[in-house]
Amino acid sequence: MQKEKLEIPDEIKKISETLTGAGYEAYLVGGCTRDLLLGRKPKDWDFTTNARPEQIVAAFGSDETFYENDFGTVTVKNAKSDIDGSRDAPLQAFSENESLRNVEVTPYRLEGKYSDKRRPDSVVFSDKIEDDLQRRDFTINAIAYDIKKDKIVDLYKGQEDIKDKLLRAVGNPNERFEEDALRLLRAVRIATELNFAIESATAEAILQNSQHLSHIAKERVQTEFTRIIMSPSPLSGIVLCQKLGLLKYIVPELEEGIGCEQNGDHIYHVWEHNLRAMQHSADRDWPLHVRLGALLHDVGKPVTRRWSDENNDWTFYGHDVMGARMANKILERLKYSSEIGARVSKLVRWHMFFTDIDKITLSAVRRIVAQVGPDLVWDLMNVRACDRIGMGRPKEAMRSPVSVAMLKINGQRIMEITGEKPGPRLGWILHALLEEVLDDPTKNTEDYLNNKAKDLASLHDLELKALGEAGKEAKNEKEGEELGEIRKRYGVK
Repeated sequence: MQKEKLEIPDEIKKISETLTGAGYEAYLVGGCTRDLLLGRKPKDWDFTTNARPEQIVAAFGSDETFYENDFGTVTVKNAKSDIDGSRDAPLQAFSENESLRNVEVTPYRLEGKYSDKRRPDSVVFSDKIEDDLQRRDFTINAIAYDIKKDKIVDLYKGQEDIKDKLLRAVGNPNERFEEDALRLLRAVRIATELNFAIESATAEAILQNSQHLSHIAKERVQTEFTRIIMSPSPLSGIVLCQKLGLLKYIVPELEEGIGCEQNGDHIYHVWEHNLRAMQHSADRDWPLHVRLGALLHDVGKPVTRRWSDENNDWTFYGHDVMGARMANKILERLKYSSEIGARVSKLVRWHMFFTDIDKITLSAVRRIVAQVGPDLVWDLMNVRACDRIGMGRPKEAMRSPVSVAMLKINGQRIMEITGEKPGPRLGWILHALLEEVLDDPTKNTEDYLNNKAKDLASLHDLELKALGEAGKEAKNEKEGEELGEIRKRYGVK
């Protein structure tokens, strides 16, 4: 593989210059070198060097470094030289690029046994880059680059594997995975993100050592799992996790859907249906909670599946309620935040909304907004789209605000422009505005509502209350018209 000129940020060059200027070697290593060779922008930057931790700190200064670990890694903070470019000048905090804010510099090292399947029991610092590269996980991450010499050290043919889009363990794959069990899942994550295949011996070793993933902290597992979900091809990543025996240690509930046949409305079994729903969310570049909601929306089906002699088909009564509970437990187990858990659980709980077109009313839409909240309604619609791709859904009902919180005005603004005080009149004005906008969504603008609020504030109590009641009557009439249009459009009597 022929190396093209690698684009290195000035901040990173300065770290190299500081180390080499102090008489030490300095190599970029790991994912950043791999990403540079792939033409990708690195998400973080890592150096390795023959300098010892105290020598690294001395080269950069204690104010610009952080060192508090047992593995020799020194963090260089916000690295950049001053304007005159002197090597002896202090480094300045300046970078707005998150990946450049903190750069890790680690001495070459050899490692002892990994008793906990995650961290080495001991490390021994080395003077040779070759010693450091032999402990790396995959060949594509065992490539070192000397910026000053424009020199690549590639002992394990990682560049060839990059060219062939192949993920291969360094040396004996069983040894690599026994050392650090998180590498089992990291292999799937890297392969998924880069669209690489996993080399056969490496894949076989993952399968043989998959049980070791149970020793890894859930927070670490969650980080890798999230990156798989947020990749462009999460479907292939989850399938790979299942084939290599890892999914049972992450979300075993999903595997219950394998071979779980559904009713006549579905082409796919529950397993494939959930994965396809998730992939659709990734294709639309939707956020994490939507992707998780799509993946878990039918997780409750296998445990609620019952055969109906009356219908001569499977039923899944209550799978949405059961699925919400299961989703919440899954996300708690994986140490996701309570906010993510609450959002995903709501999406799973209410994903069946709009399944029966004949029962849709605008008041029903308002009720669902009250259940999930205005901010989550469109995410619910997106999960619904994932669940029923190709099936029409009545977006007309969602065009206008369905609560006063969705108006382009609030109570505080009304008090500012009208002089109204907190009390019943403020509520009457807000609801009168809501009822008017329900009839004509184009009126939901700041200018119109500001002016209309002033007009309403000039009315006496009885007039304002009567206007609100009249607006409700008009709303009910409009609701009937829109419901008829929805049913007509979707062919429902």
